[in-house]
Amino acid sequence: MKKALFSIFAVTLMVTGCGTAKTDTAAPASTQAAQASKAPDAKSGKKIILITPEKIGVNPFFAQEDEGVKKAGKEFGVDVKTVESTDASAIEQNLRAAVADNYDLIITSSFESEDALKKVAAENPKKSFAIIDTVVDLPNVRSVVFREHEAAYLLGAAAGLATKKNVVGMVAALDIPLMKKYTAGFEAGLKSTNPNAKFIVNYVGSFTDPAKAKELALTQFSQGADFIAGASAVGDLGVFEAAKEKGFYTSGQDIDRTVTDPDHIVLSQLKGTDAVAYNTVKDFVNGTFKFGSVDYGLKEDGVGLTFVTRESKSALNPFVGQEVVNKVKAIRDDIVAGKIVVKDPLK
Repeated sequence: MKKALFSIFAVTLMVTGCGTAKTDTAAPASTQAAQASKAPDAKSGKKIILITPEKIGVNPFFAQEDEGVKKAGKEFGVDVKTVESTDASAIEQNLRAAVADNYDLIITSSFESEDALKKVAAENPKKSFAIIDTVVDLPNVRSVVFREHEAAYLLGAAAGLATKKNVVGMVAALDIPLMKKYTAGFEAGLKSTNPNAKFIVNYVGSFTDPAKAKELALTQFSQGADFIAGASAVGDLGVFEAAKEKGFYTSGQDIDRTVTDPDHIVLSQLKGTDAVAYNTVKDFVNGTFKFGSVDYGLKEDGVGLTFVTRESKSALNPFVGQEVVNKVKAIRDDIVAGKIVVKDPLK
């Protein structure tokens, strides 16, 4: 869910650098292209760049990637740099600038970067690229994707166990195939623990409309939902606002959103973009980097759920409760062990 889809999710989050890394704040494409060519000398002899398709500050999905790349740069002595794109045309220009400056590995992210990467990678077959959260099928590209449906299944299972009214909702960004990993995965988990629960799903029509998302959440609340999952990127802010106003419960995406309002945001579906960005750099430095598609799910700790796969700084809300968490942890273990197979709705 991102604007970059699956960044699904929302709020301003700025991450400061560490080690040898530098982050360029958004600037006109021409300025960014020039900046991308000014990389300092790398300690390991390798230079790696992350090019985001939008400003980091509008989506925690990209902030986590930036954090992961910087952590790897510090630990492995690699000179890393992040360039934030301001629009679609800037993505391609920044990729080309990185090629011109002879970066050893060029990483980008999300479906927003697909077209630009297909062009630039095809024109530079000897250059190494990686893209996070989507697939570009080229021999010199590593595509890193997630099994979001596994985490969505856990969230749905928790909702099915926690609901007191047997009515559960989800406000999703767009009615597109990729979003089915969230909606279908959630519904499957919900029905596994509470087959009698009613599931309501509505689509905002964009990734950046909190007002519309709030309106849909309020409508679902009026239909009896006591838990409404947010899956609409920046739109989730509207869902959170509605939950606070009306007193229902909700969940966030990608990062732990419970810390901002633990009275109403009681769970968060997690996506470890920081971990996969870190591992991408690590594999490249260690010589274990391979092209093709690599996916991360519960087994690889690439996706998860607060309180179930990862602890939170906030206290567990009584609406969920420890008994529900324990049951969902058992479901998580069964998925990892292969006893439960969560169907990928895109296959």
